[in-house]
Amino acid sequence: MNDESKPEEQASSPADDLQSAPPEQPPEQGFSLEKVIADAKAVVTDPGGFYRAMPHSGGYANPAIHVAVMGLVMGVLMAVLSVLGASGVGSMQAGFFAIIMMPIFAVIGSFIAALIMFVIWKLMGSDCDYEASYRCVAYAASIYPVMGILSIVPYLGAIVGVLWGSYLIYSATVEVHKIKQETARIVIGIIAVLMLWSQLSAEYARRHFESRFEEAAEKIGVSVEDSLKDLENLDEMTPEEAGRKLGEFFKGMNEGMEQFEQGFEEGAQEGSGSQ
Repeated sequence: MNDESKPEEQASSPADDLQSAPPEQPPEQGFSLEKVIADAKAVVTDPGGFYRAMPHSGGYANPAIHVAVMGLVMGVLMAVLSVLGASGVGSMQAGFFAIIMMPIFAVIGSFIAALIMFVIWKLMGSDCDYEASYRCVAYAASIYPVMGILSIVPYLGAIVGVLWGSYLIYSATVEVHKIKQETARIVIGIIAVLMLWSQLSAEYARRHFESRFEEAAEKIGVSVEDSLKDLENLDEMTPEEAGRKLGEFFKGMNEGMEQFEQGFEEGAQEGSGSQ
């Protein structure tokens, strides 16, 4: 009987080994819009839980696609708001330009931001590699659509984006990189203050520059329109009158261009001085 029981004991040991081994993470699936939406909801509603369960590896494709989709949604929202004439979004042309460029800029910016944060996290004592750092930054882009909507209110989108984004990075710092909460609060807090100052200064410069640019363009437009009206009856004028009107036309064009250049330079100087 003892001899017959030994094979049963030996046969059960491999099962015990499998139960004691840690479960392997399933490989990430290909692109799925449902997964992008689900990930965005998880990041927005429960960032700590999302980053705690986030795989540290699996390739760059899915997180980069996530960034591109969020950037596209933000660009579409800005285009729609520009069509509706929402203040703070910019012209209609700028809004539709955002549909094309926002996903591209978002993806490029995510890799640069991840590189910066990778260095910072390493200095803080993280053992994670660049891929894990990129995933932390990429999924933080889930707030882009909200930022696009809030951009109708001057400066509000920048403020919410920096503060909310900093909280997401703080969650990733604690849950993924296993940095102490006190250290994470201090470091991410300092970064948030610097980013907030930079974003507000940049938005002020952009808005001020746009107002000066539009004002100068309006002046030159009025000048050209008035000058063209004076030339409508050019065929009926004497050579002396026609010469004088042409001189006034070119003089008005020159003055308009000077005003345009002056407004352009003043806007650029004041914008750079604000930073």
